Amino acid sequence: MASIREPEVQFAQRLASNERPIRSKALKKLRKYINARSQRASDGFTGDELLKLWKGLFYCLWMQDKPLLQEELSKQISTLIHSFNDTDKQLLYLESFLLTFKREWTGIDRLRMDKFFQVCVRRKLNEFLKNWESSAVSKFLEMLTAQLLQSSSEAPCGLQLHILDLYLTELATVGSAELTADQNLTFIDPFCKTAAKTKNQTLFSAICRSIFSTIIDQAPFAIEDLMKEVKAAEASEEDETQIKAGKSSEEEEEEDDDDDDDHLEEDTELLSDDIGPVLQFDYAALADKLFELARRNSTPGQNRQRLYKVIKRKHCNVFCIFLLFLFFSLKKLCILLVTFVHLTGVSLPPVYSLLNKLLQSSVVGWYNQAENRMLSVALITTCLYCLP
Repeated sequence: MASIREPEVQFAQRLASNERPIRSKALKKLRKYINARSQRASDGFTGDELLKLWKGLFYCLWMQDKPLLQEELSKQISTLIHSFNDTDKQLLYLESFLLTFKREWTGIDRLRMDKFFQVCVRRKLNEFLKNWESSAVSKFLEMLTAQLLQSSSEAPCGLQLHILDLYLTELATVGSAELTADQNLTFIDPFCKTAAKTKNQTLFSAICRSIFSTIIDQAPFAIEDLMKEVKAAEASEEDETQIKAGKSSEEEEEEDDDDDDDHLEEDTELLSDDIGPVLQFDYAALADKLFELARRNSTPGQNRQRLYKVIKRKHCNVFCIFLLFLFFSLKKLCILLVTFVHLTGVSLPPVYSLLNKLLQSSVVGWYNQAENRMLSVALITTCLYCLP
């Protein structure tokens, strides 16, 4: 008598079939199977069963040709995580995904690498990052640390670097509008701890480049939300003033406001072009966290020195740009920065050069005013004090 194969083995074989209709049909049945089995509390999936399913899902994507079909298939595979009705089961499904990719990574040829890079890994990370419950986030970060960041995880270097490159981008895509600065700090906590203790310099450099440097470089763009709030507050105050004022004065003010709004919109558009959504961070808290980790006796000396450089850069660049933004309009900030460069000869980071585009007019006229010259000197002194 022929032995009865496990359902997971049958699904894996059909998902890896050469025929696309068989694979598509198996994927639809698998979704129903997961939904039905997840409803039974006493009959949940085990790690071994999910590994068998992921073996089939991996080769299901392997067999798929044509970019649009690959993207659609990846979306279907990634959304399977929502068929599990429990966070622990979703995490087990995600952990099985990482274990499968760690096992199969060295066997992926260069022609298929982009398929798994851009499609499957990105979408899987995106789908789970939509869950922001504190308990789920804590378990997710523990799993990510154990499977990817610890030296005992034996994760391939290419997979580590790819997930680091995607992490902040995908987190911003799903949560830039809702996540708070404290929540964002929690999401990068494993990378801070790993940077303080890892002896893998490749991983350490990747964390500094993909996490810390990205946060610093995006700091000026994170101001856009603050500018919108200020603009909304000013608009509400102006509306109250206009109600009390006469009709003729209202029309003049509206024209002036429209001009100011146009300038502000142009400014923020120039700053946000091609940057996409950005995350808000408490930069002082992040610098304090890195300093606390760097000063520990267990932190390798090489890591400590490089973390201090990150902290110094964070204090210098972010403090200066935020101080100026908080007190002055965007155009005045640009004028001050350009004046600062001309008078001191200091070479500012490339991100600040974007502000030069906003200075096609009004520089000389604004700077010639005595009070503005005094203001410039004060702020230049502040910047010189903060620069390394």
